[in-house]
Amino acid sequence: MTDCLIVGGGLLGMLTARFLHDAGAEVLVLDKSALGHEASWAGGGILSPLYPWRYPEPVTALATYSQQHYPALAEAIATESGIDPEWTQSGLLVVDEAGERDAAQAWARGHGLVLEAVPPGEVAGIEPALADGRHAGLWMPEVAQIRNPRLVKAMRGSLVARHIAYREHAGVERLVVADGRVLGVQTVEGEIRADRVLVASGAWSAGLLAQAGVRIEVAPVRGQMILFGAKPGVLTRIVLAGDRYLIPRRDGHILCGSTLEHVGFDKATTQAAMEELHAAAIERVPALAEYPVVKHWSGLRPGSPQGIPYLGEHPEVRGLYVNAGHFRNGVVLGLASARIVADQMLGRTPPLDPAPYAPAAPH
Repeated sequence: MTDCLIVGGGLLGMLTARFLHDAGAEVLVLDKSALGHEASWAGGGILSPLYPWRYPEPVTALATYSQQHYPALAEAIATESGIDPEWTQSGLLVVDEAGERDAAQAWARGHGLVLEAVPPGEVAGIEPALADGRHAGLWMPEVAQIRNPRLVKAMRGSLVARHIAYREHAGVERLVVADGRVLGVQTVEGEIRADRVLVASGAWSAGLLAQAGVRIEVAPVRGQMILFGAKPGVLTRIVLAGDRYLIPRRDGHILCGSTLEHVGFDKATTQAAMEELHAAAIERVPALAEYPVVKHWSGLRPGSPQGIPYLGEHPEVRGLYVNAGHFRNGVVLGLASARIVADQMLGRTPPLDPAPYAPAAPH
């Protein structure tokens, strides 16, 4: 018997476990594979929603809280694990979006954020690597990034340092529910009892909850990415154009993503996607033609109708909590989401109003 059982050892599950443990709760994290090896590992790590002014206010609230607290978290887990997650304030440059300038600036003013309209011909002054500096742009200098694989490795190391229990390759077959209350889970190795159970299983969350008669609208959306083996200085800013983005890492590697594919739980990569991403990257930054693609991978995002995640206790099953449905923004929304859910599980008042994220609320 444990206080809190977390099903899913991705970033959300590990962050929630950390907050619960800090409050004195006994926690056990279960993952069907290795910790952090699904969408948490596969994403780009931009610490802002893409085109953030397009999102509903509940998403902005989560992003703002997370953005404020990520630097301290990155420093803490680097110290605990010995792995630097590479929080880096690269800034975000949006090109070819002059038509949204007024809406974007109004949104930024309303939230106290810096967003500068860049006139045609001045974009190259912010990012010289771009092929065509004649376009207008939008510049958000405060936006940072974090390197997903290093982030989840550091989080895993933090769990070890804090002696937070976890089991890898421990698949959960079903939730154990009786008389409107969760009692634990059934795993491939047997039943584990717990006072509270959190489902934080990403794209797989809806299927697991459905077995207990609980419904949330979360479905897998495949995203493919490629990584160029470039050198430091080729690109210095995060660049967003249309549906594609380029993210420069500290060691010079440049990530290009990402596709949006509704293909179920198929994580296969395709040659067509690789070629399209490669062409899009070189079109924006011609210097990338000189560097090889050193990696091509995909991940399954937990898509939800408006990108608003489900957070909190489910109204139909006492003791059953959800932290899922972040779609493309699991990293930037994750810290705030974990804080909200952990506080609810502990009977505390969360730092943000949890009502818009309640599993019973429209999403």
